[in-house]
Amino acid sequence: MPKVVVGAAKNIIVRTRRIRRRWAILLSLVVIVGAGLLFVRTVLAVHDTGAFELDGNATDQVVLAGDDWENIFNNTSTTSTASTFVNDGSLNATIFTGGGSKDPQDVSQWAWKDGSGGLPDKDNLLDSFAARYSLAPSASCPSGTAATCEVLYFGSDRYDNSGDAQQGFWFFQSPVSTTYDNDNNPATPPVDCPIGIGGGTGFCDPRTGAAAHHLNGDLLIISDFSNGGTTSTISVYKWNDTVSGNLQLLASSTAANCNTAAPGDAFCGLVNPGPGLTTSPWPFLDKSGNGSFLNGEFYEGGVNLSLLGLGDECFSSIAAESRSSTSTTATLKDFVIGQFANCTATLTTTPSATSVAPGVSVTDLATVQGAGTSNPPTPTGNITFFLCSPSQLTPVNTGSCATGGTQVGSPIALVGSAPPVGEAQATSAAVNTAASPLTPGRYCFRAEWPGDSNYPAQSHDGAGECFTVIVIQSATTSAQTWLPNDSGTVSAGPAGTLLNGSLAFTLYAGGTCTGEVLRATQTFTLTNAASPVMRDTTNTTVTVNASQTVSWNVVFTSTNSGIASSSHCESTVLTIAN
Repeated sequence: MPKVVVGAAKNIIVRTRRIRRRWAILLSLVVIVGAGLLFVRTVLAVHDTGAFELDGNATDQVVLAGDDWENIFNNTSTTSTASTFVNDGSLNATIFTGGGSKDPQDVSQWAWKDGSGGLPDKDNLLDSFAARYSLAPSASCPSGTAATCEVLYFGSDRYDNSGDAQQGFWFFQSPVSTTYDNDNNPATPPVDCPIGIGGGTGFCDPRTGAAAHHLNGDLLIISDFSNGGTTSTISVYKWNDTVSGNLQLLASSTAANCNTAAPGDAFCGLVNPGPGLTTSPWPFLDKSGNGSFLNGEFYEGGVNLSLLGLGDECFSSIAAESRSSTSTTATLKDFVIGQFANCTATLTTTPSATSVAPGVSVTDLATVQGAGTSNPPTPTGNITFFLCSPSQLTPVNTGSCATGGTQVGSPIALVGSAPPVGEAQATSAAVNTAASPLTPGRYCFRAEWPGDSNYPAQSHDGAGECFTVIVIQSATTSAQTWLPNDSGTVSAGPAGTLLNGSLAFTLYAGGTCTGEVLRATQTFTLTNAASPVMRDTTNTTVTVNASQTVSWNVVFTSTNSGIASSSHCESTVLTIAN
């Protein structure tokens, strides 16, 4: 099976990566020999954006800005948004087989075999690589009406150069692979797709093993380089199942060599020049035993996705293919396939509350965030919400809504909610309403989205979608009661004067110290008590349990010669709420 080296980029997936790129500086060295002098001239070719070197070799030229395939192989790119480098393994690894393995056929009809041999040496691909960049629009990287200039670079090397090269490059939106993770364990190697087609094996989704399929918008680039690479033809198609043959031609040129193409072109390609060897930054061995590329054994190209109206497309997988001709119905021969960018939108949900009383409504907010490009398309379609009761949770009462549940209302359409770019949201109908309260316990939402033309289906049933309907305890009290008490102070003469007599407290209804007596008079006897004298009532039996006005009449009766008796009436307004 293929050996994969994942390059440096922002989005790295399993075997390969996706990239957004601008056209890069092209450097070709023209050697002029005359009168014993050697002149080296640097020529900057088309699509000179500074992001990538389309110069007919794979080595990073320090004098030029941007990456080259050496950076992708060594995982040192810091500017690509996705990249991949995939080695095909043995010479007889992964070749097409069967009459349905043609570009106009759906991927589900393609078949491959391993280790069978019989492949022409010039059609035997050894490595495949790609990178993508997202750049600000400029004269060297026009974007049409798009906000960014999305540029995709791709290439391959082959075992032998004894013949013209016809190659194709597929960029798939959905993941496509020859293997899949059958046990969901990253520690164990994947196994071949479980799909038999004729005498070969089918292609599948590497996550599930289900048959792979094209999506409208998948990109196919077919290149033909002859006469040692001086003559180049490139045609760009996209998969469109509404047109005859499923392949819609976007653009084509018979003069697509990067060394001669006009500035601002939407695409170009080139092979390494001859007659000498071109250095390979990775382990390479051709049929002649060379560790570097002979003329035409290395190919690279680029395409401006924004100019072709594909700048917002996210490509999950890439397949380089050799072919018998540039015809779209040509027999496909060898291929190298790998994963590229993460094109899966993420679905998250958030309940409007985490703890509520019965009858207090709760809704669930679903957010779908597109990914894979700098300007991901906004997800579309409907979200279906489900609610699991405590007994339907996994584990019961404490877990989440893994499956099942009761559908909550009708499916809700996603509505764009940017920023961020590529976000859409939907809110469920309310549950636990006053008209239909839930019994106390733990409840969890689950959201399902069938995906759309840009993204695969998603569901979410995490513990974060749960809320608790709490038990409301009933508490009552008897009527409040108040125990009226008072305090009285008698002062006479200088401090320390001895007082004799009595101090009497009487509680009355009303505020005038007349009428109904609520508590019998409490009297304190004073015998040689030093002035000032303070006494407090000790009422523990007479209570007031309704709002009213009461008054205390305090009377000091003196038995001292020269000290007069006195009295005082004090009223209090009581407000008691039961």
